[in-house]
Amino acid sequence: MKSEVETLNPTRVRLTVEVSFDELKPSLDAAYKKIGGQVSVPGFRKGKVPPQIIDQRFGRGAVLEEAVNTAIPQYYSEAVQSAEIQPLGQPQIDVTNFSDGDQLAFTAEVDVRPTIELPDYKGIEVTVDTAEVTDEDVEQQLEALRARFATFATVDRPAQEGDYLTVDLSGKTKDGELIEEAQATGLTYIVGSKTLVEGIDDAVTGMSAGEEKTFESKLVAGPLKDQEVDITVTVTAVKQRELPEVDDEFAQSASQFDTAEELRADTAQFVARNKKLAQGGQARDKVLEKLMELVEIPLPADFLHEEVKFRHNQILSQLQQAGLSLPAYLEHEGQTKEEFDEDVEKRASEAMRAQFLLDAVARAEDVQITQEEITRHLIERAQSVGMNPDQFAQQIVQAGQANMLVAEAVRGKALAVILTAAKVSDEAGNTVDLSELLVDGVGAEHDHDHDHEGHDHDHDHDHGDDGADEVAETPAAAGGAASISIPTIPGA
Repeated sequence: MKSEVETLNPTRVRLTVEVSFDELKPSLDAAYKKIGGQVSVPGFRKGKVPPQIIDQRFGRGAVLEEAVNTAIPQYYSEAVQSAEIQPLGQPQIDVTNFSDGDQLAFTAEVDVRPTIELPDYKGIEVTVDTAEVTDEDVEQQLEALRARFATFATVDRPAQEGDYLTVDLSGKTKDGELIEEAQATGLTYIVGSKTLVEGIDDAVTGMSAGEEKTFESKLVAGPLKDQEVDITVTVTAVKQRELPEVDDEFAQSASQFDTAEELRADTAQFVARNKKLAQGGQARDKVLEKLMELVEIPLPADFLHEEVKFRHNQILSQLQQAGLSLPAYLEHEGQTKEEFDEDVEKRASEAMRAQFLLDAVARAEDVQITQEEITRHLIERAQSVGMNPDQFAQQIVQAGQANMLVAEAVRGKALAVILTAAKVSDEAGNTVDLSELLVDGVGAEHDHDHDHEGHDHDHDHDHGDDGADEVAETPAAAGGAASISIPTIPGA
């Protein structure tokens, strides 16, 4: 076999491969054996049909086609190894010459990883928010804890904003026909939350238990989407939320502490740790963004196109699971389809650049990963998607993505190398030490495209590890224009 490589642009090459007919003999033999095992010829057992009989019955052309289809992937792989390139995605194959007894010649165009000239990534300087804990911060956390232990008392009065109502809804067309998908009973609704049909807040405000009212609304989904309909709401109960006082009794029931003073002190520590973690996440994002500004990273066009298409399909699938259409989502977000497409492509581009950059740093630093680090990364990934680690690991293996998981962990470690050497200070000019946070996973690299919700402040458990996942993922694209998510690239 002879092969040559031609660079078409910094991220795409063309391989030219020539294979003599003699070299194709193993593929021809395998083709005869495969076809012979699939066909029935009187007088011969399956798999024992002589080649000349196969040629007579099914034609030499069928054998040649099978042989070439088998041989091309093998010789393409050998050409890739010989050229020492790192292909991305599937190649575009074009057979330029082949006939019985003659050589096979084909070309393969494929996207490849760009060569990156790394700038000096040691000592990058960034400024992050201060981690000062205020009384307001502590009160907000305590308020959230109080809400978890709230009680709901039925009240005999008209509904007002903030009340919790139990309601039945029945939608009808203007002709009086019941709308099957607009019927519901026993719904809980918070007055003023605007989470049900348009106009319901005005309708239920002032209503008491046992009363019903009909109002006009516009459906946002279903076959009658955007049509004006009549909605009848019946209030069956009005309740108000009552929050417990932060006293010793509450501390004992809501946490492991005996006094409200101890609970407040622990809450202040929890807030401080969360703010420290937020500093780490902010530093990670800013350091990576600043480094990306210092280096030119060309992107492979076809591979980027596939990534953008994948992200589109992923968003559409998530919307479908939530019962939403893309037009309804765009209307809610105030985006046009063109703006949405541009945003998806921008995030995909930023993500891909960040991954190529971290891969280059990992190679420059000869980053090695241990089994313990891979296991930890797997657990973090499983937690981020709400799965049991064993189930997540099984899913990864079945999908053939084990190597991708390892690559993610390597990138996370490469990012930690950059962060360790960075100079991070807060707005007050104080040096921010990230060493402890890097152990907790600030440098970890994940492939997520959603806002990270974090964890509730649970006083029934020790806070030592709470919130560690808050900054465990490389910048999520959903966080805004400056955020970056990092996808997994096959073959990493």
